[in-house]
Amino acid sequence: MEQIITFCLENLNYWTITLFMAIESSFIPFPSEVVVPPAAWLALTDSEGMNFFLVIVMATIGADIGALINYYLARTLGRTVVYKFADSKLGHLCLLNGEKVKKAEDYFRRHGVPSTFFGRLVPAVRQLISIPAGLSGMDVRKFLLYTTLGAGIWNTVLASLGYFVYKSAPDIKTPKDVSDLAAQYSHEIGYGILAVVGLVVVFFVVKYFVKKRRTKNA
Repeated sequence: MEQIITFCLENLNYWTITLFMAIESSFIPFPSEVVVPPAAWLALTDSEGMNFFLVIVMATIGADIGALINYYLARTLGRTVVYKFADSKLGHLCLLNGEKVKKAEDYFRRHGVPSTFFGRLVPAVRQLISIPAGLSGMDVRKFLLYTTLGAGIWNTVLASLGYFVYKSAPDIKTPKDVSDLAAQYSHEIGYGILAVVGLVVVFFVVKYFVKKRRTKNA
């Protein structure tokens, strides 16, 4: 894994961003912190190279590809095969097990279709939320919409970490230094973003019911 990470950091471009984010979003374990923050930082330090905003776009496209792979594999193979794979030696090599898949399924059941959006912001669920979506036969258009929104927000957070490093840490000189620093804060920021999104949703739900109650009493 260390050699793969080194290769990624030494060959950051739009194609490798898309490829490795597709891998990260599938069932193969790969940290997104290794890809997006260093790529965003590199886009800012090299004016003739990549574009900061295109880094986010390509990372989100990659995340969509990986999520669709999980979705269609789960939808095609079914629950029994998915759980058998998760508990197999190969599944364990991919850091999977039946308990993790069940956790993702339980999250999907509790939160319904929007979980494919919120799940993209939860570190322990992000890579696996597309599996229960596929198992349930969720409409692929809705799945792709929510996945794109969630992945887009997450990749924006990661790219912002790269921007923050660029602005506040001039002593950082290599993409590896950026990825090491980003790994320390990405999970905490992810939970913070999720909390904010949750509060916004609660606000609109409460506003909807208050308006509905007023209309009923009018």
